[in-house]
Amino acid sequence: MSNEQMNLRLEKLEDLRSQGILLYPDKFTINAELDEAALLKDRTSGVRVAGRIMGIRKFSKFMFITVANIEGSLQLLLSKEEVSEVSYNQFDKFIDIGDFIGVEGHMYTTKTNEKTLRINSCEFLGKALRTLPEKWHGLTSIETRYRQRYLDLIMTKETQARLLARTKMVSAIRRFFEDHNFLEVETPVLQHTSSGAIAKPFRTYHNSLDTELNLRIAPETYLKRLIVGGFTKVFEFAKCFRNEGISPQHLQEFTMVEGYAAYWNYLDTMKLMRDMVLYILDRTFHTTTITMNDHIIDFSLDWDIVSFRDLIFRDTGIDIDLYPDVKDLYQETQRHNIQFEQSEVESLGRGNFIDLLYKKMCRPQLIKPTFLVQHPIELSPLARGNDQNPALTDRFQLVVNGAEIINAYSELVDPLEQRRRLEDQALLKSNGDLEAMEMDEDYLVAMEYGMPPISGWGFGVERLLMVLTDSDTIKDCVLFPLTKKL
Repeated sequence: MSNEQMNLRLEKLEDLRSQGILLYPDKFTINAELDEAALLKDRTSGVRVAGRIMGIRKFSKFMFITVANIEGSLQLLLSKEEVSEVSYNQFDKFIDIGDFIGVEGHMYTTKTNEKTLRINSCEFLGKALRTLPEKWHGLTSIETRYRQRYLDLIMTKETQARLLARTKMVSAIRRFFEDHNFLEVETPVLQHTSSGAIAKPFRTYHNSLDTELNLRIAPETYLKRLIVGGFTKVFEFAKCFRNEGISPQHLQEFTMVEGYAAYWNYLDTMKLMRDMVLYILDRTFHTTTITMNDHIIDFSLDWDIVSFRDLIFRDTGIDIDLYPDVKDLYQETQRHNIQFEQSEVESLGRGNFIDLLYKKMCRPQLIKPTFLVQHPIELSPLARGNDQNPALTDRFQLVVNGAEIINAYSELVDPLEQRRRLEDQALLKSNGDLEAMEMDEDYLVAMEYGMPPISGWGFGVERLLMVLTDSDTIKDCVLFPLTKKL
């Protein structure tokens, strides 16, 4: 924006001030939102609305004004016949697109069948000193859309719809769990260990306590402590932080919804998660059929259930059960001409290598909702082992359109087995596997006081929204994504 344009707006601001007009009044009482007013019957009078001016079309004795907010817009008619000439000329001379106004008037329908409010009185509510992006080209710079999300929300209908859907989705999730008698809780963001998931943490320092701390990567172990303490059904909207690489499907700061139910197993949770997704679709989008990547997916139909082993065998011809040693499994992938960067695999344990193989060769092929089950135990340090095959866990992931959107399992509640597994993870970490889990002695002490059977789940709000809105990148699904400092 040129300095000339801004200076012109500043001059208008000073002119308004010189006329005794309050430039930034403290309030304006409305009795209808913009989208609600558009539904009112003709001749409804005394309608009071407010909004940002997004368009002005001027004629000789009247003008059409479009005002808008995040939820809708409304056309207004300002006519010399219905307001004083002073008010009309004042608006004509000093008001710009981007400014805020409040109006009172009555509804009618134009010859082009557009609901319109005829203005009887108008109040100035705030001057925009900067010019909005040009309407027809919109906000074309992706960088600007992320750095100045407020402009993106003003100008881009797709962004408005997507991020409104996020708000509705969060509300639906909360209502769903509350209706199923889960209690919402909060657990610490600052933690001594980075347990609860396999991820690299952000580290910080507490000056008064003179101690290193981590920003949590997951709320899991604290939520399970609450089960020890007597809670039976809990959930949390938890801000989590993972110091990992940037990709279209990952955020370093994201919102995790995680919950636990005492006396359940993962099959109970599987049913709950299906019911939840259908509830979210109905409440947020009013349909269970979503188009993703040119695929029409009806979530109300049956969902596939496939084991980790069967899926990898189907897509690669490799039976992972035949290769208990990670080096032998890596050599087998090479014989099948499956290529990895050496830096990707040189320090990985068997579980993380299998996960890498699955993500490279299998996950992109999973389009319709699919429950992936029977994960290798090395990949699930906090999950309960399967009674029939201790090398596997009672776990599932929901995968849709190549993205994992829910992770759940029957929890490991045996403190001795948990200690052994965390010791194995600590050994992997000491050998260079940066994503291996840390030892968490305090959590083990809590387990030793006794845990009932538990099943739990977790999913990212942004990842779920990304999949359900068929977004190209997860950054489109957060209000203010992290960007590199200029």
